[in-house]
Amino acid sequence: MAGLTGLLLAGRSSAQPVIQGGGEPFGWELLQRRAQALARRPWQAPPPGPAELEKIVYDVANQVQYRPEKTLWGDAGVRFFPNTGGARRRIGMSVVENGRARRIAYSPSLYMVPRGHPLTAIGDRGGFSGFRVMNPGGRGDWLAFQGASYFRTAGPLHQYGLSARGLAIDTGTSRPEEFPEFTDFWLERGADSEHLTVYALLDSPSVTGAYRFVNAKGSDAMVQDVSAVLFMRRSVAQLGVAPLTSMFWYGEGDRAKALDWRPEVHDSDGLAIRTGKGERLWRPLANPDRPLTNSFADENPRGFGLLQRDRAFDHYQDDAVFYEKRPSLWIEPRGKWGRGAVTLFQFPTDSEYNDNVAAFWTPATAPAAGARLSYDYRLRWIGGEPETLDVARAVEFWRGQGNIPGKPPEPGIHKFVVDFEGDAIAGLTYRSPVKPDVTIKGGRAVNIGSYKVDGRKNIWRFVLDIQRSGDEAVEVRACLNLENKPITETWLYTLA
Repeated sequence: MAGLTGLLLAGRSSAQPVIQGGGEPFGWELLQRRAQALARRPWQAPPPGPAELEKIVYDVANQVQYRPEKTLWGDAGVRFFPNTGGARRRIGMSVVENGRARRIAYSPSLYMVPRGHPLTAIGDRGGFSGFRVMNPGGRGDWLAFQGASYFRTAGPLHQYGLSARGLAIDTGTSRPEEFPEFTDFWLERGADSEHLTVYALLDSPSVTGAYRFVNAKGSDAMVQDVSAVLFMRRSVAQLGVAPLTSMFWYGEGDRAKALDWRPEVHDSDGLAIRTGKGERLWRPLANPDRPLTNSFADENPRGFGLLQRDRAFDHYQDDAVFYEKRPSLWIEPRGKWGRGAVTLFQFPTDSEYNDNVAAFWTPATAPAAGARLSYDYRLRWIGGEPETLDVARAVEFWRGQGNIPGKPPEPGIHKFVVDFEGDAIAGLTYRSPVKPDVTIKGGRAVNIGSYKVDGRKNIWRFVLDIQRSGDEAVEVRACLNLENKPITETWLYTLA
């Protein structure tokens, strides 16, 4: 935030945002009916907003400060974002109390802005673009909704990172991606400042939706129980349910992209999946040279998410934005989601400022116009593993030019080295009959090995050298077995 020098301090008469009138009846069933009625009408594009918004770019937007005394519900309450050049749509905001919703009025007096700032020129023509929920004493926020259907929490380590979305449409396909938007929010306070229910109305050319987020702030996780009811205006090629968005520039296994001085730069380092049959999958993220889509077919998945497993400061050396504190996000479906796939879409980036990773659930059958869909799931923003593992997990991954140990590197051979760690390896020695179980498509193995790493507790290393069969991508699937039983999660990778 900019300093307070020259900030306008007028308009401080009210200690709260103005909440209008007696309101109207509101509830979860009423919101669903509203979304269904909206789906029967043609989609209408939102107005572009005042021309002055073009001037409110990122740095200019950060010069605006919400007046602390105007925080809804006081300390540890809610503050509202104004419209900016990147968040132009005016979003409706309401408070829900005793089954009635009352509108929150937008006013420039809610903000302190430097003299001559574009927001001053906009005046009453402005509006809200989202909101955030504050920590006690106004020391940062723990939950924020802003832009299209994006939202995120700071997690238990109090550092923002990846984001979630309400819905994704045609992400990573040959068709233009559609970004549904939350157009209205209704806020209902819980028993204390660490509990809040958020209702949202979603709208886009293809779909409308009613959403309910029951948010709880805990010491070891931020938890959101989500209910989503969707009404299709028209059919879509690919629906992305419970989508996540993150950034992966480079890590220890992607050093060729390391143009920056820091050893690693990423918000998440892998996709974890618990399949419907109970298998645990781990797919390290990558910064590919071209857009890359992977689909992991499943039925009734138990969970999936983008995790930041590497929590060592010295692996990042960033004392400003603290990548080692970025939250992991785990999704637990409620009920049976049927057949489909967890889809991972990655595309190239040359900086840390562009999110280039998306993950979401794709139903096996694309929804048709007129369909009603419902999904219930839990989001857990966490600092550790989302579940207890009875197998070892992949904790390090390196790539390089391949070779047989003791011989010069061989052109066209790619080496993969994966370290697994966990109690399942405890007590094993180099004499233990641990065997790699490897499947390769699009290439052949020229060297496979595994061994316990001396001097490191409960670490077992897997080494694989692959030669491509042609120009197609190479798909690798591997785990370590002991007496024909897996002792590690299944490690997946695509060499594009």
